Amino acid sequence: MRLLDSIEFPSDLKGLDIEELKQLCSEIRDYMIECCATNPGHLGSSLGAVELIVGFHYVYDSPHDKIVFDVGHQAYAHKIITGRKALFRQNRKKDGISGFTKMAESEYDAFGAGHSSTSISAALGIASAAMMRGQKDKVVALIGDGALSGGLAFEGLNNAGSSKADLLVIINDNNISIDQNIGAIHEHLLKLTTDPTYNRIKTHIWNRIGEGKFRKAIQEMVVSAKSLLVKKSGGDLFEALGFRYFGPIDGNDIGQVVHTLRKLKELKGPLILHTITTKGKGFAPAEEDQTAWHAPGMFDPHTGKRIAPSGHKESRYQDVFGEVLLELARKDDRIVGVTPAMASGCGMNILCKEMPERFFDVGIEEEHAVTFSAGLASAGMKPFCNIYSSFSQRAYDQIIHDAALQGLGVVLCFDRAGLVGEDGATHHGSFDIAAYRSIPDMVIAVPKDEAELKNMMYTASRYDKGPFIIRYPRGYGEGVEWRNADFAEIRPGKGEKISDGTSTAVICAGPTVYRAREAAAKIFRETGWKPAIYNIRYVKPMDETMLEEISGNFGTIITIEDGCLKGGLFGAVSEYVSSRGLGIKVTGMGIPDRFIGQGTQQELRAECGYDTEGICRRILESAGL
Repeated sequence: MRLLDSIEFPSDLKGLDIEELKQLCSEIRDYMIECCATNPGHLGSSLGAVELIVGFHYVYDSPHDKIVFDVGHQAYAHKIITGRKALFRQNRKKDGISGFTKMAESEYDAFGAGHSSTSISAALGIASAAMMRGQKDKVVALIGDGALSGGLAFEGLNNAGSSKADLLVIINDNNISIDQNIGAIHEHLLKLTTDPTYNRIKTHIWNRIGEGKFRKAIQEMVVSAKSLLVKKSGGDLFEALGFRYFGPIDGNDIGQVVHTLRKLKELKGPLILHTITTKGKGFAPAEEDQTAWHAPGMFDPHTGKRIAPSGHKESRYQDVFGEVLLELARKDDRIVGVTPAMASGCGMNILCKEMPERFFDVGIEEEHAVTFSAGLASAGMKPFCNIYSSFSQRAYDQIIHDAALQGLGVVLCFDRAGLVGEDGATHHGSFDIAAYRSIPDMVIAVPKDEAELKNMMYTASRYDKGPFIIRYPRGYGEGVEWRNADFAEIRPGKGEKISDGTSTAVICAGPTVYRAREAAAKIFRETGWKPAIYNIRYVKPMDETMLEEISGNFGTIITIEDGCLKGGLFGAVSEYVSSRGLGIKVTGMGIPDRFIGQGTQQELRAECGYDTEGICRRILESAGL
């Protein structure tokens, strides 16, 4: 990696010629593949965006000029050439660098990006601030076509197009269903619309014409004529929103990228550059199976053979969800599946394969997914809407206003609840219990294992009094038998006692039951004493009969949850005890009141103090042992 070895910061790019830039892009890809083979990450998107990132840093003066990424998993090349090349080997590891852009990590990260569709709004804010301060800084938003489907992206486009801000939006279009043949008309249009003389004349004419009906009529004629050439690429839409549209260009041709960015850099106002790229570019296996190689896990960098994780006999929760949903759909023709672009991640691709007519992937549109599901429910269907927990935050208003307020039977399945691991703070499902517990008539189910997830899905399919939330973690379950077990209804508000004990009661939500059991068994082996363990099952409505029993028999209650302590299970039990004037000590274990970084789930549970060892310590402290 002759060239990459000499590159630490964007300023080191400036002396390279186009042929050297091509070589550098190739070396960056090789380095990403080498690192991600043993330290998994989001590979496919980053491989496709290399030339766009190198081109930006070559043409613009970062960090004074800003590039705002959408999502951030396409930003690996950006991290590598902005002072984090060596640190990239610790990408997504505990105490390493984030897998997404993060302002606190580098001055080159203009805005944090973990969720999608934020880049245009954020970049417009940065560009508007620069304009108000009289600064000459340029601002570029890099958004992928998937993120462009999000409602926030369109809100940003609508506002930016009517502004006077100098903002370039680069569409990283890696959708293979879009025509990638960049023909003579497109190339001619690109040369024409980026030509300095053309743009000087155009600006001069607009200034001379001034505002008014005549200028508006001329603009409408220009847009109509230009749309005949760019309509196939959607350029007329962006022109109608107030942007000047350029492209499409080959976003994996560094020469074309540099040539185009140099010309667009001199233009004023809101601009759109449409680029066509290949997700997984430069690595044949990633190009051939773009879905699998979005985040492929470990693999052989030479052959591309993916290395399956070993030692797991358990099922993943997403597979349990997918198989059970299909089984329920076979029994009930009202059941449909809805997901905002997470079909394979949540397991709903299983339903899609067998019953495509009962499956809806609405794109990266969490708000729409919930209201669409509410519409389905209002018409007598039973939608299972699966959204990753942290992404459900975007649909908070829809969950309240469109589903709960109207008492509609939407089943909201929050995958990746709790600490998710290496994706870090942007993806931890920390806040769902606290966020939705305050909503009237809401059911919040927290299964302890695969079998309980199955039965809670069955219960939700039969529940008709309003929305029903089921939240469960990322990754593997506890290894309990579930496929051959019969369905059993678990009435909302009904918990269970796991084991007897004295003086201290431990109330658990979700799989923390198993960690508490392990801790109690260890304590009993060492001391001959053990606490009682309870599985709350439903944080809302809670089993008040069980809480009454606990309050009458124990002087100390410990709550354990894979969610934020403030407002979660700890808050619910504390409210119960306080409202009844009970003289019982309640202490909580869970995610503390701060944002948690990346690391393995086990590392992060230990950091937050509710791994098995942490639970042991807390129980012993509570008992004075």
